[in-house]
Amino acid sequence: MSYYKQHVFFCVNQREAEASCCNNHGAKEILDYAKDRIKNLKLNRKGEVRINLAGCLDRCNDGPVIVIYPEEIWYTYVDKKDIDEIIEEHLQNGRVVERLRI
Repeated sequence: MSYYKQHVFFCVNQREAEASCCNNHGAKEILDYAKDRIKNLKLNRKGEVRINLAGCLDRCNDGPVIVIYPEEIWYTYVDKKDIDEIIEEHLQNGRVVERLRI
């Protein structure tokens, strides 16, 4: 059994120069936004949803990316609106957001 109901990892890796990476797409800002949303929705209680940053998740060309465990669902996103949809549909209602799935 997983310690958290859902554990969300945001790639916030920053590569050198012009190499493709998630942080070039504002990943750290979006991570902070997601943490605040989860807290405001009171989903951050023990055993519920945990948002964590991750180093490179090795999907740079699909970026920015997140992965949600234990379901092992990978998503990309463009903006906060996409994160809101993932939080509402996947984390709250258990429905995969197919348009953002990778």
